[in-house]
Amino acid sequence: MRVITFEEPGHVRVGLESPAKLVPGSVRVRTIYSGVSAGTELTAYRGTNPYLTRKWDTDRRLFVDGQTHAYPLSGWGYQEVGEVVEAAPDVGDPAVGSLVWGIWGHRAQAVVPAEKLAGHVLPPGADPLTGVFARVGAIALNAVHAADVHLGDQIAIFGQGVIGLLATRLAVLSGARVVATDAIPDRLELARKFGAADTFDVASGSLAEFMRKRIEGADTVIELSGSHLGLHEAIRTVRKGGRVVAAGFYQGDGVGLRLGEEFHHNQVQLVSSQIGGVASWLAHRWDVERLQTTFMELVHRGEVDAAELVTHVVPVERAAEAFDLLDKHPSEVLQLVFRFED
Repeated sequence: MRVITFEEPGHVRVGLESPAKLVPGSVRVRTIYSGVSAGTELTAYRGTNPYLTRKWDTDRRLFVDGQTHAYPLSGWGYQEVGEVVEAAPDVGDPAVGSLVWGIWGHRAQAVVPAEKLAGHVLPPGADPLTGVFARVGAIALNAVHAADVHLGDQIAIFGQGVIGLLATRLAVLSGARVVATDAIPDRLELARKFGAADTFDVASGSLAEFMRKRIEGADTVIELSGSHLGLHEAIRTVRKGGRVVAAGFYQGDGVGLRLGEEFHHNQVQLVSSQIGGVASWLAHRWDVERLQTTFMELVHRGEVDAAELVTHVVPVERAAEAFDLLDKHPSEVLQLVFRFED
């Protein structure tokens, strides 16, 4: 069966692997769509992912000398949608024929524990494409929760890629007045459709200075550009004692991040948000599974139009071309999805 493999930095191959054996408690899922998380997957494509040069010590929760992953990297993928085509005799749910979403990588089929698909069945009539947003939607919701949004809060969201646009929508649904920032006009237009009260082109100047002409600064900023310069400007944008939620996947050294300036003088709170867990103060009530299912409920109720973010649906055979496009022309792509059906 077909599987996407990063052979080495800049080299993608669509190869074949043997189907896994169906085991008790599992189902076989035939992939229909597989979504790409551009930020994370480009770190594998470009060779900048920290797991390629450092070893993650799960017990001490530290990166240490060594290597966690090595090329070739097969089956990377962020969110998949498929049809259950076979179930072990001891599995009744999900039923054969169900359309489900989950994580099994960019491969044509997978054997998945049935318990991992509990609550992941798409309702009748749902567009299967929406299923590729469960994970990225959970990342956006996690960042909004970490921002501790209150009704009437003035929030800026840096970066209006897929996750930034979803965070904009979720923050608006939570009662915030959102200023969305990016350098791509089309994305700013989408942000307005997703409910942003105002937009700001970062190429035109400083959002911090723009906002302080009207208010003392944002109550909270969610930073999703993944740029250290963006993170520095986010810190400049919040009011004294304000919070910055750093939810981007920052690569390399923090060039341009000057912590001796506004961060130091305005006593800014800097909070990390990452999908490996929820905000610590919510851990007794929320987990990643609840984030995902909550987001999908919003999609199915029509409160989040995730499908509008899909710009490219590409046959899996064109994976190398698709990643080259993401790498060299990122402004042309929002949500890229691989199609596995013939």
